[in-house]
Amino acid sequence: MAGMISAFLRLDDFMAITILVGGQWGDEGKGRIIDLLAERSKYVVRYQGGSNAGHEVHIGSDVYVLHLIPSGILHSGKVCVIGNGVVVDPVALVGEISELRKRGISVTSDNMAVSDTAHMVMPYHKILDELREIRKGKLKIGTTKRGIGPAYADKVSRTGIRLQELLRPAVFREKLRMRLAENNAVLRSYGAKPLPFEATCEELLRAGRFLKPFICDSVMLLHQAVAQKRDILFEGAQGTLLDIDYGTYPYVTSSHPTSGGACVGSGIPPNRIDRVVGVVKAYTTRVGEGPFPTEHDGALGEKMQRIGDEFGRTTGRGRRCGWFDAVVTRFSRMINGIDELAVTKLDVLDDMPELKICVGYRVGPKLYESVPSDLEALKRCRPVYQTYPGWRTSTKHIRKFEDLPKNARLYLEAISRHTGAPLSIISVGPRRDDTIYVKS
Repeated sequence: MAGMISAFLRLDDFMAITILVGGQWGDEGKGRIIDLLAERSKYVVRYQGGSNAGHEVHIGSDVYVLHLIPSGILHSGKVCVIGNGVVVDPVALVGEISELRKRGISVTSDNMAVSDTAHMVMPYHKILDELREIRKGKLKIGTTKRGIGPAYADKVSRTGIRLQELLRPAVFREKLRMRLAENNAVLRSYGAKPLPFEATCEELLRAGRFLKPFICDSVMLLHQAVAQKRDILFEGAQGTLLDIDYGTYPYVTSSHPTSGGACVGSGIPPNRIDRVVGVVKAYTTRVGEGPFPTEHDGALGEKMQRIGDEFGRTTGRGRRCGWFDAVVTRFSRMINGIDELAVTKLDVLDDMPELKICVGYRVGPKLYESVPSDLEALKRCRPVYQTYPGWRTSTKHIRKFEDLPKNARLYLEAISRHTGAPLSIISVGPRRDDTIYVKS
């Protein structure tokens, strides 16, 4: 790829209908890239996950952490949509809206909409999520305990309650009474206290009254936007290797953060999608349990964690850190149809004397060039590395690709070469202007 990166990339080049996905195990810095691309989008759509996401955006000295609301809310003149594929904790959403308003961010029915068919995360989902993790002991998955998995389980088993039910209090009361009776029995079997019906019902109906102006038919809203040729940006939560089908099951999330999930979770068909942008860190992290071939659990991993501030914005948990895994990103490119890569946190590597990129896995004599679907095989995999010299100087002030240190350019070009995806954005810090636009 040497010599292929030649010019600034205008944000216009990204737009039309774009899906942005995480190319690793989540926490790739998607919120930061979404914030950049949202500048030239009219609609920003969240299509899966729930309040287990934590998208962090730095604007000047202000830091915003968004869990359910798309990052586009920090730009004026945008319409943010929470799609039907998201599971929504209505109480948490009310809290998030209220907190943004306190900080001077406008959140109204003019700039935010929530799908009426999105399923709700109920109070019993969150309790069950935590109790099940405790019961698993050493076999725990490492969930955020936000009730996401149990909410999706109810959706699939056709026992969930959707947001539109909050707009019909009598119907909602009856559905909640049935669901609470069943789930309270489960809570008792765990030795937990049952939830009171009246208090639970009133809390949720109060949230429903607050959210009523936002709840709408989001599928029709988005199709009208397509017909009007509006720019739409789809925002994924988590990462490809946490996809319920394509991730390191069972150490995954309960939805589809992959590009295909954007269509299912919004109602926009695949033939309307123009571009898929994959976000990856210049190294690799993973939060929670599960195999992680390039993990460094010693001083190097601790150094990456400290310099990169690798702590979850939802749970506060420290993220496991390791070298860049090109095998994982190649797999992500294949699954998502990634057209371009945005590489974040290059500056975290500024002081490293040398860097490594994992280009394959080895188990005895067998070499894997893709992520094995067999979890036990993946646990035994040992990374095959290629080593690159570090640049040992700060990149934080650099805004042009050609101004980067030679070794930084060589490293980035190696990432592109080994993953098969051209580079489009490099971030060298947390703020909006800590950005290098390149064109391949």
